[in-house]
Order: sequence, then structure tokens, then C-alpha cells
Amino acid sequence: MSDIREQNKTEVIVVGGGPAGIACAVTIARAGHEVILIERGRFAGSKNVFGGAIYTQPTREIFPEFEKTAPLERKNIEHKYAILGKDDSTIISYRKKHEDPVSYSVIRGKFDRWMAEEAKKEGVILVEETVVRELIVENETVIGVKTELENYYANIVILADGVNSLLAKQIGLRETIEPKDVAISVKEVLKLDKEKINDRFNIADDEGCIYELFGGPMLGKLGLGFIYTNKDTITIGLGITLDEFGEDDSRPPYELLDNLKSHPSIAPLIKDSELLEYSAHLIPEGGYKKIPTLCGAGVMIVGDAAMLVNNLHWEGTNLAMISGKIAGETAVVALSKGDFSENSLIRYQNELEKTFIIKDLKTYKDLMDVMHAQKTSYLDYYLRKINSFFEMFTSVNSKPKRELYWNFIKNYFKEKNPKEILKDFGYAVKLLWGILIK
Repeated sequence: MSDIREQNKTEVIVVGGGPAGIACAVTIARAGHEVILIERGRFAGSKNVFGGAIYTQPTREIFPEFEKTAPLERKNIEHKYAILGKDDSTIISYRKKHEDPVSYSVIRGKFDRWMAEEAKKEGVILVEETVVRELIVENETVIGVKTELENYYANIVILADGVNSLLAKQIGLRETIEPKDVAISVKEVLKLDKEKINDRFNIADDEGCIYELFGGPMLGKLGLGFIYTNKDTITIGLGITLDEFGEDDSRPPYELLDNLKSHPSIAPLIKDSELLEYSAHLIPEGGYKKIPTLCGAGVMIVGDAAMLVNNLHWEGTNLAMISGKIAGETAVVALSKGDFSENSLIRYQNELEKTFIIKDLKTYKDLMDVMHAQKTSYLDYYLRKINSFFEMFTSVNSKPKRELYWNFIKNYFKEKNPKEILKDFGYAVKLLWGILIK
């Protein structure tokens, strides 16, 4: 048994070939250490569901010259925020052509595969189509993993196996995820001529546009939609927390997506497109309060498995990469000392807390609680009210404008009783206090 263990032992095992796992493995390999990256899919990226955009600055921290060879789609130059009513919308847009692009749209199946190949060049041993069934634990220390084929041993195991990390749960580092703390995201990739994309989104060949969608079929639900432009495809999808589907009148996610696609403000953007891909996946939504214990003896947790997603800003891949990098650096320090205890690996958590990742998640720590409590107001009533205001503001009916404004205000107080208004205001103050002050 001892001989088998030595034959199957490496310094570090990383479970999961997404951005967090690859960033971690690359960091360790570059320091001259042995690292095995285990991915359950046919190839890195094959299991990922993603909007999506990757951010330039954090990606350069892992792959400094990625823009020369990575399979990038478009440089994003515009963000649009669309509030969708039943048959109308209010759209706010920010557009700027940065000399140094802030983000690129990518197809994760292509991009993750590219990252994995780059990791192999750095010396990472990539094992694909292999499922890790459980962790091997001795004396309350993780010493390896069990796959469907055999056991592998390591000084450190790093979990980058996604939001539904059963491995972290197995060793007690996280509790069972509640439906309100994860979203089901459904997405379609639609084929469309490059010229039509450029024309409909008012962009050039290498430029991209991102839509963030509120309301529409998601009115009154804790969910958001998205659109990303690629070279000759459009990615469209939405994410809604799982607890929204417990009601008798709840519609399945694919039906909500169909309704979103047929909205009068969305349908013209995707007209005559061809469906290439449909996928669904869970996304962390719990935020700061649901971050699990990040390390134990012989083990660390990174990326989605650590619930590191900033849902308000649609940030996930950057948090994944940086958390993976810090975990990799911590593994290198631990290997140099020969100390793989929790006291040694706690460096990962300490360093993570110094970064924007934990600071930003802490800033928005009350966001999900407030949205759950007030979704009928904030994600339904006020969204519809914004659209009704602009309908009134842009209409001409030969009535004095002052009269229209006062009627709008009076209707608000008729529709909302004082107790509801105070409640809305109180929650808004709580949220802003947490963001700006506390």
C-alpha cells in the first residue's frame, strides 16, 4: 500500500479545469513544483456555462501576453442596462473605446481549452474525463483524491470544482447550499452574420456590446438577463435563483428565456439567428455571507466552489483567477516549508481578505438579503414605474407637464401605502449604508 501511494503521489492536485483551477495550477507549476489538474469534462471548458466576458487586467496576471494567442471574440466597448416592461423598455448605455480594452467576449469552451494548453506548456499535468468521487482524509488531513479509476495522493489538494462542490461538503468546509443561494442560469448561443451583429448593435468588426437585462419575464423574480456579442454569434441568457421555482405558477427557465427572446426590445436584435447551443448551470448567488471555510489541513477552496461571485457587477472569472493565483502562491510557500497544516494554508484566506475580492463581496453583503425581502418592490413595481415615467415624459397629449408630474406622484402614493414606502426606503438606506459606510 505504501509503494502504491508513493507511485501515485504528486505535490499538488487541483480539482477542476476552469479559470480558478487553471490559474492555480499554472502558478504552482511556474514555481517548479509538480501539479496535476483533474477535469471531469472531455476538455477544459466543456462543462462551463458562461455569458460571457473575461477581464483584461486579472487575465494578464496569469497570462501576461494572452491577447496574442487566446481565442478572443470582441473588445467590449459598450454596456447597456435595459429595464424591460411587458412591451416597453428603458435603456441606459455607457460607451467608450478604451485604448487598453477592459474586457473581451469569449466562448468559454474555446478559451478554457486554450488556458489548459498554456498550463500544459508550463508543466501542468492535465487529466481530463476523470471524476473525483471523494477526498482521501487521514488524521483530519486531506492527503489525496479518489477517482473512478484509482487513488491519487498529494501534499495539498485544491478544490476548484464549481458551485456545487460536494468535495468541500464531504469534509465539512461548507454546508448544504440553500436554493436561494444559487441561481439556475440558462443560455443560448445564436448564430448570426457578423454584418448583422455590427449593424444591430452599432459596433465595428472587433467591437463588442454587453446588455444587462432587468424585468421582462423576470419581473418580481430575483433574476437578471444578459446578451453578449461574439464574432458571428450572440449569447443570450438569464439567471434566476432556485427558490423562485417552488411556486405553483412558476415557469421553467427555458420558457422564461423564450419569453425574453420574444420581448419587443430584444427580438429585433436576434432576428433570423440560428440556435447553436443550449446549456444550463448553477451559479453562486449567496455572496459574502455564504463564503465557506476556505481552507483546512491539506486543502483550499477557490473560485465558484468558494462562492466567489460578485453578482451585481457580473464578476466571476476575475475573482476565480485571482483566488486561484493566491491559492497557488500559498501552496508554493507551504511546499517550501513542508508544512501543509491549516495554520500554514490559512495564508490563502488572509491574503484573499486583503484583495478587492473579499472587500467587494463584503461591501455588498446585504444585497441579496434586501433583494429577497423586497423583490416585489425593487424588481417589479419600481422597474415598471421607471418605464411608466418615461412613457409619460415622452408622450404628447396636450396636457400641462406640471399636471402630468403631479399626477404621477399622486398615483405613487395611491399605489403604495405609507408603511410600504417606509419599508422600501428603510431597506434602501440599509443597503446604501452597507455599501458606502459600513
